[in-house]
Amino acid sequence: MTQRSVWTLLGFGGRAVGLLRGGSLRSVHTSPRVQAGFRPEKVAVVTKTTRYEFEQQRYRYAALSEDDFKQLLALKGSSYSGLLERHNIHTNNVEHIVRSLQNEGIEVRVVKRGEYDEEVVRWADTIISAGGDGTMLLVASKVLSKDKPVVGVNTDPERSEGHLCLPVRYTHAFPEALKKLGRGEFRWLWRQRIRLQLEGTGINPTPVDLHEQQLSLEQHSRAHRNITTDIQRREGTQVENKPSLLPLRSLNEIFIGESLSSRLTPSHLNLLLHRASYYEFSVDDGPWEKQKSSGLSICTGTGSKAWSYNINKLVEQAVEEVLKIGKLQTGLDIPLDRDFIEKGVLILMFMVVYLFCFFKVCFCVCLVTDKYNEALVFSPDDRRLFYSIREPIVNRVFSSSRQRGFATNVCVRSRCWDACMVVDGGTSFEFNDGAIATISMTEEDRLRTVLLEN
Repeated sequence: MTQRSVWTLLGFGGRAVGLLRGGSLRSVHTSPRVQAGFRPEKVAVVTKTTRYEFEQQRYRYAALSEDDFKQLLALKGSSYSGLLERHNIHTNNVEHIVRSLQNEGIEVRVVKRGEYDEEVVRWADTIISAGGDGTMLLVASKVLSKDKPVVGVNTDPERSEGHLCLPVRYTHAFPEALKKLGRGEFRWLWRQRIRLQLEGTGINPTPVDLHEQQLSLEQHSRAHRNITTDIQRREGTQVENKPSLLPLRSLNEIFIGESLSSRLTPSHLNLLLHRASYYEFSVDDGPWEKQKSSGLSICTGTGSKAWSYNINKLVEQAVEEVLKIGKLQTGLDIPLDRDFIEKGVLILMFMVVYLFCFFKVCFCVCLVTDKYNEALVFSPDDRRLFYSIREPIVNRVFSSSRQRGFATNVCVRSRCWDACMVVDGGTSFEFNDGAIATISMTEEDRLRTVLLEN
């Protein structure tokens, strides 16, 4: 087979595989370019906690002098001057945003992320996230109305990706961004989000915020126990078992799993044993399946470029090793030089395809590294979920019919002992034996965001 025919096969295979795997070929649905201008009256600017602020808060009870604080950071391998520099960059950019809004006659409230709550959301007609993607996720989670715009501004572009924020040049040219919004030179993008309903025995719908507290595992478990105890004390009964729709929405992903991925056995054995997450799993109201794994991730189209992508993506090393086996087994002259690999024209299952063809079995599998990975990413406005089961355990008791796939709704029944359901990496809910989570999407939960060209 010539290299040209390989290219032809790959070109067909990539498109076919994308369709077979449920991939969408449609573009992102946004509003028309020509539209009415947008000018908010009341804007809440929610700012991130910088690393400098975090370290200060962490040792606030130690009564450290500034010199002691510097030495402590140095012992940890952190640079005091570096943290202060990044903090000042963020602070200056926040002040630039606020001045720009006030110069347009817009009423502004600046809120630290730890002070951001439902009252702030009700007050504002637009919310600006001043930080990175983590701050944007927190801000979005508490905006339940699809009519309230959320705009992300990356306040430290050199250190933060800011995928969910405006193009980085508007960090320093925010007045220009406001003018474009006022003239209607932008598009609305309604990003689909996940809603969560909890029911079953012993549910606790009260969240623990992981962003500000940066809790250790022991503190995290204690926080959940304390919240449960407080609720029981106030109500004089057990935590209610009735279905509860959680008062937040997920823009990126939900992760469900045991808090401890490993634990110590009795000390005389001196061994570490893996604690798998045990749960039952149903897709699109289908049959329940018992599973043990390292956890379950369920993402949106927005989140498909984040953790979910890195869980499922192929790497060139794996593809190259598969091709080497295929070359040995089939005798085909498959080019394996690095240049060929890096161009993204390698087939994950090249060996499988040609072995089946060799035995004249009709089976078309044509996965190119690039095409496979591209199929993992889907549109932010897509109303499907994408689930990924991490490292499933398969034996005569536990099964995993599909390790990943698209769904319209997912139900999970916990059989875990010390598990959490974590929303967008920042908010944690207790999710132990008997708790049931229904994970779905609706049109009313969409998030209204801005697409502004560079």
